[in-house]
Amino acid sequence: MACLKLKKFEEFLQTVDGFENPKVTLEQYITPSHIASHMLYTIQTNYDDLENKLVLDLGCGAGMLSVGASLLGAAHVVGVEIDSDAIEIFKSNIEGFELDNVDCVQWDVLGMEGIDFDRKFDTVLMNPPFGTKQNSGIDMKFLRIGLALAKHRVYSLHKTSTREHIKKKAIEWNVKANVVAELKYNLPQTYKFHKRSSVDIAVDLWRFEMSK
Repeated sequence: MACLKLKKFEEFLQTVDGFENPKVTLEQYITPSHIASHMLYTIQTNYDDLENKLVLDLGCGAGMLSVGASLLGAAHVVGVEIDSDAIEIFKSNIEGFELDNVDCVQWDVLGMEGIDFDRKFDTVLMNPPFGTKQNSGIDMKFLRIGLALAKHRVYSLHKTSTREHIKKKAIEWNVKANVVAELKYNLPQTYKFHKRSSVDIAVDLWRFEMSK
């Protein structure tokens, strides 16, 4: 299905089930189908980084990015998620799409730091937690781990407000980093402390490339 048109691709992703009872401690928000479809379509059509590739989805949640990567022709997709409830929804989504090249592993992404994996992934995808006051910097921890697990490239969503910080960290980590898309993340009212029905957050889709 790598030749899917963008509109049809987004329609498919609109049917992916999200979290039933999102957990605020894990900053659980489903990646909107509009964001996911444009993100993944850009990754494949502009850079050919999904089709026939071994793909890792870090903090995969209910599986939006994993499903999308598979639909765009990934050879195999592995999702990593800590929450067992999210994994059940992930598995249901995979069964609903009848995908046989997608797996999910229950693991704490932050616990993967420092592990030396023999096999690296061609492409790593992530929509990491943006980081609350209690979890400040968690997005960069996710990114650092993703870079350690990637053979070639990492794609990650981050608040546009962190752009300069990420540029500095990329130089420090000796990786080539470019913003390949600027998107509006429509965050729906998910938790009791949210005052508005929805809020738009400016986000960047970053492409990180391993130095040769």
